[in-house]
Amino acid sequence: MMKYLPIILLVLYLAAMWFFSLYRLRQELNQKSTPLNHPRLVPMLERLGRAMDLPPVRAHVYEVEPVNGLAAPDGRIFLTRGFIRKLDAGEVTPEELASVIAHELGHVAHGHARRRMIDFAGQNAIRMALAGVLGRIIPGLGAWIAGLIATAVAARLSRDDEFEADRFASALMIRAGLGTDPQISLFRKLERLTGNRGGSAPAWLLSHPPTARRIAAIQQNQARWQQG
Repeated sequence: MMKYLPIILLVLYLAAMWFFSLYRLRQELNQKSTPLNHPRLVPMLERLGRAMDLPPVRAHVYEVEPVNGLAAPDGRIFLTRGFIRKLDAGEVTPEELASVIAHELGHVAHGHARRRMIDFAGQNAIRMALAGVLGRIIPGLGAWIAGLIATAVAARLSRDDEFEADRFASALMIRAGLGTDPQISLFRKLERLTGNRGGSAPAWLLSHPPTARRIAAIQQNQARWQQG
């Protein structure tokens, strides 16, 4: 039994980390969010709901400034206050923000948000195991290399999720009569909106596919659906 004790302790540690992370995220979103009832976005929520034969989509405003959208593990959809400010300043349109909401709905529909919380524990396990092995082989660098490998694995999974959510959003936007133009035009604005102009990419962008590839995939999907 004693030989299995390290494995049991590792599993218990990862489970505790997972529940703690989930709890902290839920508390953060509860404390810093309000219902999304912006008069220019309410019609968009109604159109997206009708396109799915459902009531209006419910979304929330996450009171932080970075421009982003978020699908929480419990299925809630958020736009940041920074995105709403861009709407009020005329830098983005209601249709473009509808495409963000549709994208986050794609993450919810495919279970990405919940799976990522589960993957969090798996990534920690990979990082800890590799750090232990590589630390003996390459003292001083083993933990750093292990972190890079675990991050790369997570980023690859995340990029696949982004393409899947993009496909969902395109189909929903077309069915809602909004088309994919808002989705594409927003992608073309992202560097300016996020303040990233060719320098080192912010951490959250590393897990996203290149913008040009996402636009190309959307256009290919639309062409294929129209032919079908």
